[in-house]
Amino acid sequence: MKLVVQVKLAPTPKQAAALEATLRACNEAATWVSEIAFERGEFKNFALRRHTYDAVKSRWNLGAQAAQHSIKKVCDAYTTLKANLRAGNLGSLGSRRYRKAAQKPIAFRPQSAQPYDDRMLSWQTAERTVSIWTTSGRVKNMAFTASVEQLAVLALYRKGESDLLERDGMWFLNATCEVPEAPLNTGPVDFLGIDLGIVNIATTSDGEIMAGRGLNRTRLRERGLRTKLQKKNTPSAKRRLRRRRRKEARRARDINHKIAKHVVAEAERTGRGIALEDLTGIRERVRLRKPQRATHSSWSFRQLGQFIAYKARKAGVPVVHVDPAYTSRTCAECGHIDKANRVSQAWFACRNCGFVDHADRNSSRNIRARAWELWRRGAQSTAPAPPRTPRSEAGRKRSITASDAHCASPSL
Repeated sequence: MKLVVQVKLAPTPKQAAALEATLRACNEAATWVSEIAFERGEFKNFALRRHTYDAVKSRWNLGAQAAQHSIKKVCDAYTTLKANLRAGNLGSLGSRRYRKAAQKPIAFRPQSAQPYDDRMLSWQTAERTVSIWTTSGRVKNMAFTASVEQLAVLALYRKGESDLLERDGMWFLNATCEVPEAPLNTGPVDFLGIDLGIVNIATTSDGEIMAGRGLNRTRLRERGLRTKLQKKNTPSAKRRLRRRRRKEARRARDINHKIAKHVVAEAERTGRGIALEDLTGIRERVRLRKPQRATHSSWSFRQLGQFIAYKARKAGVPVVHVDPAYTSRTCAECGHIDKANRVSQAWFACRNCGFVDHADRNSSRNIRARAWELWRRGAQSTAPAPPRTPRSEAGRKRSITASDAHCASPSL
């Protein structure tokens, strides 16, 4: 399976200036190519290359490989846009948002990620340096930092392109690695049910509760700070907002990674599968009071589910998604369903048999039972291969955050 290892570059000021000039030139060229593609209605790589390749090389002083990658990035961006328009992710046909996305060419930010192949980038993993092409020539012996685990993965499994990106004055390389998978466990002895929530991020059917109170308190504090800084609207306040804008996301992602790693390790150790709720569309289904909306919108259940799915696939652990309907109102002992069973956010008390348990643990037991029943009926693991990420969204690959193509975009 394809995973991405992110390493942090440590360029000298001269090297950083060369990287910045290169990234700016590549994205300016990509924006110009995007305009040509939009005008001509030509979004295929080889056809678009005939109209733009020579001009991109001469006008922006790009090498052959850099020019080709800039053109490919544009084609992939339009492919992604077209898919989003068809799926309704940018509003319904004829809506204002749809027209705004479809009536302008895609524009690339100066710091958008740029793909590099092995002709433009070489790794010296043991020395922790890279040699990278820039518009000023080849820059050699550029240092990078990585953990021991990252170095091992790079040395053993790196394969394919790497993406250069800049974020908040820091430089990163995202290297694609082809990591082998363990054989899928087709005969799990049971399932480990996972109930996902806001107050308790994850609760297992074994009774383990991974609470999110600390994270929620931090989010509330950060939200209040953002409100104060936005009201001030001074240059220094804007600088502080820029510094803090990704801090909460990084913290939540780190917590989700740790939870997912623990859940998958426990399921692998005990020979069980993992049972999750299918929460697709839950934001549209629920109605909330205004004070609850920000908290609900910051609930990263989808990210946690994705982390569990790809880690489980790597470990060979089957994952089954079940219908979440009435899992919080159903008694895990007798099966009685009643809204009154859920006496509070924290506690469940069955009106039929008198069974009392933690509400999230009771839900996770119901999720486990439903997954086991589905598996016995022949259900397949729903932990598929991670989706391929187009170059236009290279910075959004698994375990990565980076801004990429800024769509103002095309009519397709």
